[in-house]
Amino acid sequence: MTIYKAKKSKLKELLIKNNTALDELSAKTGISKAQLTEYQSKQIMSVNNAMTISKELNCSIEDLYIWNTKE
Repeated sequence: MTIYKAKKSKLKELLIKNNTALDELSAKTGISKAQLTEYQSKQIMSVNNAMTISKELNCSIEDLYIWNTKE
């Protein structure tokens, strides 16, 4: 069985790719700009927020992070 652990957020890169500002993502998702900033740097997203963000950025939850795997 493979175990996955989120290593580094790719939120900043996805915002640039989607030409979306942090303020805009905050307004569209209802997630505060401060919380989104935390997600960019160190805090792991809740599943609910990850799903909301991924839908808004047209990506999968898996795309939001660089993952470490352990077998």
